[in-house]
Amino acid sequence: MAKIIAADMPKLEKARTSVHGVVPATYSCFEKNGQRYFQIDTYGAPDRMFEGKISQSLQFDERSAWKLVELIASEFAIPSRSAKLLKSAKKDK
Repeated sequence: MAKIIAADMPKLEKARTSVHGVVPATYSCFEKNGQRYFQIDTYGAPDRMFEGKISQSLQFDERSAWKLVELIASEFAIPSRSAKLLKSAKKDK
């Protein structure tokens, strides 16, 4: 399991990349000690020894979730309307 810290997620340009196979995934939201979290769990591929067992978990608090949304919007050139909505929502917090 890994909790993602927004400030510690620099972009890394890789020389070698590959597209991974598809595996099942779920997400959940929960609150702990007054802080809300968003968690993504991925599960083993059907050919793994423990099919259905959680393989990876990524946790995002609100700050790191906003950072992830901003990075995705930037990398996929999501229209500026979305960026304006993000900025507006951040100001409301």
